[in-house]
Amino acid sequence: MARDLVLAIDSGTTSTRAIVFDRQGQALATAQHPLAARHPFPGWVEQDAKAIRDLSLQAAAKVLAEVGADRVAAIGIANQRETAIAWDRHSGDPLGPAIVWQDRRTADDCARLRGMGEESRITALTGLLFDPYFSATKFAWLLREVPAAADAARAGRLALGTVDSWLLFALTGGKVHATDPTNASRTLLMLLAEDRWDRGLCELLAVPESALPAIRPSAGRFGECHLFGPSLPVTGVAGDQQAALVGQGCLAAGEAKCTYGTGIFLLAHGGAEIPNSGNRLVATRAATVAGEKAYALEGSVFVGGDAVKWLRDSLGLIRSAAETEVLAASVPGSGGVQVVPAFSGLGAPWWEPHARGIITGITAATGRAEIARAVLEAMGNQTADLLEAFARDGVAPRALHVDGGMVGNDWLCQDLADSTGLRVVRPQHLETTAIGAAMLAGVGAGLFGSLGEAADAMLKPDRSFTPRTTAEERRLRRSAWARAVAQALAGVTASDRA
Repeated sequence: MARDLVLAIDSGTTSTRAIVFDRQGQALATAQHPLAARHPFPGWVEQDAKAIRDLSLQAAAKVLAEVGADRVAAIGIANQRETAIAWDRHSGDPLGPAIVWQDRRTADDCARLRGMGEESRITALTGLLFDPYFSATKFAWLLREVPAAADAARAGRLALGTVDSWLLFALTGGKVHATDPTNASRTLLMLLAEDRWDRGLCELLAVPESALPAIRPSAGRFGECHLFGPSLPVTGVAGDQQAALVGQGCLAAGEAKCTYGTGIFLLAHGGAEIPNSGNRLVATRAATVAGEKAYALEGSVFVGGDAVKWLRDSLGLIRSAAETEVLAASVPGSGGVQVVPAFSGLGAPWWEPHARGIITGITAATGRAEIARAVLEAMGNQTADLLEAFARDGVAPRALHVDGGMVGNDWLCQDLADSTGLRVVRPQHLETTAIGAAMLAGVGAGLFGSLGEAADAMLKPDRSFTPRTTAEERRLRRSAWARAVAQALAGVTASDRA
């Protein structure tokens, strides 16, 4: 029997899923489990690392049982990036919570580091900024605040990593502690030009280099999994946004995609040169095969689909995310309502961890339809913020390729086109992080000769949305949004930043 299928494990923020793809990009089996988050204090976001691992393995076992594990040639992993996990190399047990990428508990640590005058040097080395979003200060917090992690470090048993490393360790029975450059480049610890950990950065950020995973190419052999019967090689690993860049077929400089899931992530392929932003965007690694390097320019917004979840779970204004499409279309506008969903601070291009969300423009006529529409419009407004910053850095995509669970909403896709003035292109398979992981694994296993060959075989467009608004209408909308963001930023005090 031919082994020509690929298992993709896509472990995101709100759920973890496993999908088996054939060589034509068709999903033959899918399993998914929700992932719960805890918020023990304002700005803190934690998950159960054991649940991330166990539910991911359960999803993988289910789809492999459906299609037959002996038909699968390789495993690929895509993961929520920056989320920090500490575990014991000997027992395999997590040491403390998984500190999620949205978590802001280390904002004061980042402010202290900025106060040392180190940020410009760090940006030159890593492409990143001092922000709690990135992994290093989370690793340091675990070592400082979780006694079991500190004990493991002293005993030489500590492993530190992001979700990809945690899952790879589990899949290989504890034999492999490794990551890829796309994930390593999100830690503040990797030299972006060299794909290696830097001892000086590790010392500055109080993270033991010995606990970090080995860095290997995104497409290639990481190790063998023996959990599901036959030996299955893990041959592809990438952070979810870089996996989506691959899964959208954005493989050449200037091609851009934006993912609308928990957050909003705009990446433009930068080719072989490291991008240099003057607008507080970050440079990051793109996924490549061994012997190649490519980079991307990235803007990250912390709250996208999470705002819809807030409407449902916290406010009770909707019963399902799909209801927002009907509500938004039921009114001619938001009635002047603006929602700035800074639940975890503001990301790019503001990078203000102390900002908090606001709703402005409410009147007695405001109802749930106007608020739901304003939440969806905020996604377009935040995307336009990013695109304007990209344009100032000399990157102006001709079209915007979109993906993620939110873009199944046709109203949202049309609004994205209207708010940005770009043609919005939606793929047939919305969860492109998974298909990107499958493409990387397929190349790593030799099913395809290159990522371009995999894209030709596996990717198919769905439909596109063209702008219906005038330049003047977009200008007025941008002005109203800018006033709302200014109000959110005005609430940040000097003591917050101290």
